[in-house]
Amino acid sequence: MNPSVPDHPLIVFRHSPIHGWGGFARTWIRRNRRIIEYRGRPLSPAKGQEELDRGNCFIFTVDDHLDLDGGVDWNPARYLNHGCSPNCEARIVGKRVWIHSLRHIRTGEELTYNYGHDLEAWEERPCACGSPECVGYRVAAEHFGTVRKAT
Repeated sequence: MNPSVPDHPLIVFRHSPIHGWGGFARTWIRRNRRIIEYRGRPLSPAKGQEELDRGNCFIFTVDDHLDLDGGVDWNPARYLNHGCSPNCEARIVGKRVWIHSLRHIRTGEELTYNYGHDLEAWEERPCACGSPECVGYRVAAEHFGTVRKAT
């Protein structure tokens, strides 16, 4: 267990076979359950882009006027990994980002969501989710066909 990660009633954080740390279901989670909020420092999109250019991979675009820098200690949701066949999704409600379950999730199962990246520099974002549907790169599902044709 990572001592810097706060205790969470639905998630235990530990080493992931996908990448680094991951979030795993502490208990059975029903479909369409709000699980955790993705939190962070508010940034303008320009500042968010600067952070991305510096290698900060925890920037979440909320809308045309707001990005969140989720690379803060008080955002354990930053440990949730990308999955090409995810069991969760990010939902934006107002200016907040919540991770919701897409289906029932078994105890011990890793929680993943599709990060929704566009095609810009997609080759620089390999995916190791291990899903049979994995396209090998972290891109939005709408881009899977394009990536499959290119590889």
